[in-house]
Amino acid sequence: MPNTPSAKKRMRQSVTRRARNRSTKTALRTLTRKIRESIAAKDVAKSEADFGTLVSKIDRASSKKVLHANTAARTKSRLSKAIKAIKAIKVK
Repeated sequence: MPNTPSAKKRMRQSVTRRARNRSTKTALRTLTRKIRESIAAKDVAKSEADFGTLVSKIDRASSKKVLHANTAARTKSRLSKAIKAIKAIKVK
């Protein structure tokens, strides 16, 4: 347990930040899973709509250091590539 007042404050801050970060990461994982499911179902419209929302949330999380910048870029890139692949199949 913390002894100094500053350590006590840091502990309170870290508990609050941890809760906020966990909530953000959970929301991102859920949205990512929904997009992957719609990609598997080859639903282009739904995946593109959800992808726009996800990109916005990922960028916000990355700018607040909840996610590492490379992790954010990698996730967006892979999902974008998967959506483009199902679009190419639909066109043919």
